[in-house]
Amino acid sequence: MIAIIDYKAGNLASVSRAFSHIGVENMITNDVRRIKSAERVVFPGVGAAGSAMKSLIQLGLDQVLRHALDSGKPVLGICLGTQIILQTSQENQTPCLGLIDGCARGFSESFKSQGVTGLKIPHMGWNRINLQSDHPVFAGIRAEDEFYFVHSYYPSPDHANQVIATTEYGITFPSVIGMKNLVATQFHPEKSGKPGLAILKNFSGWNPC
Repeated sequence: MIAIIDYKAGNLASVSRAFSHIGVENMITNDVRRIKSAERVVFPGVGAAGSAMKSLIQLGLDQVLRHALDSGKPVLGICLGTQIILQTSQENQTPCLGLIDGCARGFSESFKSQGVTGLKIPHMGWNRINLQSDHPVFAGIRAEDEFYFVHSYYPSPDHANQVIATTEYGITFPSVIGMKNLVATQFHPEKSGKPGLAILKNFSGWNPC
């Protein structure tokens, strides 16, 4: 059973439908006991880092995520869930979960510092990922496969070995990060057609060492 964490950060139904489509049992829940008893945890989300962190703490789900990570349970972050596993977000200078060292950075500041002009923010639509290392969750993903993005901030881990894939949009930014039993995608696999479903299928059978 996969627990999809509900912390009032967007519509989670599309994530649940995607898992159901590939025959994987799942539940949307904010019940601490049910999340702890699940075999795997998915941490999606859209919206602002500040309000998401407030909801997580109020519901006690910040500690549940730390427990899942410490226990070795496979954890998948998606979109906002990928950003707030870091220490901080530049969005209103929000303190985040700190599961991975680093910061969620804004395209606006990064574009300005690197002289990038003419690109819209948020980064929205289909784009490719460039895998930096082999990872079981991305087995079978081809260089030409595209995934659906919609975001104004992106994850920036402190350690290069925690960047699994990058994407080009004015700058080169990390689009998949992770370590040990945690993997997180800035894009939405549940909205990314067959390649996205393949990632969810791989995650459903992933047994981290």
